[in-house]
Amino acid sequence: MQQWLGKSLKHKLSLLIIFATLVPLLFLGLFSYKMAEGVSEEKAKISGMNTLRQLEAYLGTMVGDAENMSLFLIGNSSVQSYLKAPESDLKLQNSIILLLNSLAFSKDYVANIVIEPLDAKRSITLKSLIRSDFADITGTESGYYARHPKWWSPVHRQWTFEGMREVITLSRPVRSTDKYKPIGKLQINLDQSVVAHQVSQAAMEESGFVLLLDAENRIIAGPADMGTNLPLDHYYPGIGDLDGISGDLNYGEGSDKKTILYRTMDGVGWKLVGLIPAQEYRSQNRYFLSLTAVAVTGAILLVIFSVLFLIQKITKPLSALTRFLKNASPDEPLPALPVKSIDEVGQLIISYNRLSSRIVKLNEEVKLNESLKKEADMHALQVQINPHFLYNTLSSIHWLALMNQDTKIADMVGSLSDFLRFSLNSGQEYCTVHQEIMHVRNYANIQSARYPDRFTLEILCDESLNEVFMLKLLLQPLVENAMLHGILKQKLPGTITISIKGEGQRLELYVEDDGVGMSAERLNWLREQLAENPRYEQTRSPQGSYGLRNVHKRLLLHYGKDSGLRVESTEGEGTRVSFTIPCKGEQP
Repeated sequence: MQQWLGKSLKHKLSLLIIFATLVPLLFLGLFSYKMAEGVSEEKAKISGMNTLRQLEAYLGTMVGDAENMSLFLIGNSSVQSYLKAPESDLKLQNSIILLLNSLAFSKDYVANIVIEPLDAKRSITLKSLIRSDFADITGTESGYYARHPKWWSPVHRQWTFEGMREVITLSRPVRSTDKYKPIGKLQINLDQSVVAHQVSQAAMEESGFVLLLDAENRIIAGPADMGTNLPLDHYYPGIGDLDGISGDLNYGEGSDKKTILYRTMDGVGWKLVGLIPAQEYRSQNRYFLSLTAVAVTGAILLVIFSVLFLIQKITKPLSALTRFLKNASPDEPLPALPVKSIDEVGQLIISYNRLSSRIVKLNEEVKLNESLKKEADMHALQVQINPHFLYNTLSSIHWLALMNQDTKIADMVGSLSDFLRFSLNSGQEYCTVHQEIMHVRNYANIQSARYPDRFTLEILCDESLNEVFMLKLLLQPLVENAMLHGILKQKLPGTITISIKGEGQRLELYVEDDGVGMSAERLNWLREQLAENPRYEQTRSPQGSYGLRNVHKRLLLHYGKDSGLRVESTEGEGTRVSFTIPCKGEQP
């Protein structure tokens, strides 16, 4: 097998591509099946939750109607008068019965309404009450109604002239509207069979069903084979609490696994619980599993045939190319690679390495020529501007001026000497903040001789920042721009202010003038110029932004895109140029 693979690239590629294709296909099929299984389960949950929401809306209307009815009755003047009266009033009693009939008319879920006085007067009922299993909560919790305005009972039986039926009772005390003291009790009985019918109509997949639980997790309504008032864990031991407004959980294992969905009805504390056997949505995946198996098998056969056909097409010209490269001497700059096999690729690498050695030699020659060229250019530049010659000449002029007692020329020449010395700076790109400030002062001294009493330079900088390093020649072009385009274009003298502040690990620098400023159009044009990508320019901008753009480009190249110039200006008031760079305690 190893010999069969080692001598032919065709064999290697065929086996590798077929293997690399088949494994993802198999995993894709498995993944698709798992995804479909999860989607089916999620779809069943979403559908079940929608069913619970619809049922909750109906039951919520029923419960809300009963509670609104109870509030109306306890505040009704006839009910209040009857319960406060010392003796039964037949006229009031008939009036209240008519009221109860009108309230319960067309509401099939209202089984009965009972108004019970606290004294010996007769109770008033919608339907004559023969007997009832109702046990009020005050029998076990005497102070319940002091803490709660109402109570929903579990399912219990009630006998009237129509016969026996199971009901759920909304019970609440009736208090006098004037003294707010208890004068009776009100019971509104909901027909459990109507509630159970609505619950049974809720579709929860094919074999799923819905339960309605009270606040104590006892069954109010559900399938016919599940008794009322029994706790949920009677049928599903260990199911635990159904916490929160809504949610879902899995119960059981294997074929008995069920997905349980639940929603808590607001205000009454009842819970709607939907149970979906896991087999329901698992059975939906069998068809998809069969379809996936057929599709994957067909894809595998197609891949094998396509790979064999394509490999044959690819390796045939490669073999011919290999024979050609054995005797060729190509001249392309490529790195050398180790020869690890004797197949077609190995032969290509041998010829490839021959090219590499030649390319390396050519690269070395090109680099040497470029280095010699740059060195020659540097020497030519140094011949044109010899720093030592320039410094010595300026020093001689400085001393001649002092000897002739012309201090103004001496100061100007001294400033120029320091200005040029700093500009050349032995090729250094960075300087301290103090050196940059002194360079600006030298520039200002030179210009003050040219433009006397036209401008004042103010520098605000904390001494603790003097030794912080920054890129040199950043402030002087900004001061020059402020002077030429801001101060000198107005008749009155102006002030140029440099502010340098340290903000954490950043250095903020500002150059402001109170000159003529810029119009909004000019400011927008300048910002657009600064927003362009840095590029080489042989000529200055005709509108005078060359200095600013040069500083902006250097900031971007050395400090990154967040360190460019920010320009603010108001026509007739002045211009402010600022930038932010990192603080560096030592020269980069």
